[in-house]
Amino acid sequence: MAYFYFDFRDVDKQKLGNLLPSLLIQLSAQSDPCCDILDRLYSAHDRGVRKPSDRAMADCLKEMLSVEAQGPTYIIIDALDESPITSTVPSPREEVLDFVDELVGLHLSNVHICVTSRPEHDIQAILKHLTLHPVFLHDETGQQQDIANYVAAFVHSDRKMQRWRAEDRDLVIKALPERADGM
Repeated sequence: MAYFYFDFRDVDKQKLGNLLPSLLIQLSAQSDPCCDILDRLYSAHDRGVRKPSDRAMADCLKEMLSVEAQGPTYIIIDALDESPITSTVPSPREEVLDFVDELVGLHLSNVHICVTSRPEHDIQAILKHLTLHPVFLHDETGQQQDIANYVAAFVHSDRKMQRWRAEDRDLVIKALPERADGM
């Protein structure tokens, strides 16, 4: 299993160029054949003196995922919507979406990919064609109830909020879950 979280607060965690080395390191730590593949990439780039291109890292990852006799591999890409859409062509988000499309296109039966995101149009447009089993929790009542329970518990336990008027606390408990937009 390999996991990557896109973080809007950390520019280093918003691009394909950061997703790839993270996945490579995680997978190589779990498998000797994957470690050997990563070692070849490292050696080909003067033992770390030169940074490999995104393409070289992507090819390395695809090679790792294609190793025969490799058990099931799960890749979790969390909060893809935190990867920005910028004026560059392609944008960081488009690069990641293209890469996910590329991985799915390998049709590797042992590779399972989970991508989480808010329901943004550009992401949905690409991902809906890549999966047989999309799961949308955005508008689910259970998701909304969990948010409401969290907000209520926080408001009731926060000492500063205890000094607020009861009607203001109630407004927060009512309004935040309604406007949380699934988050």
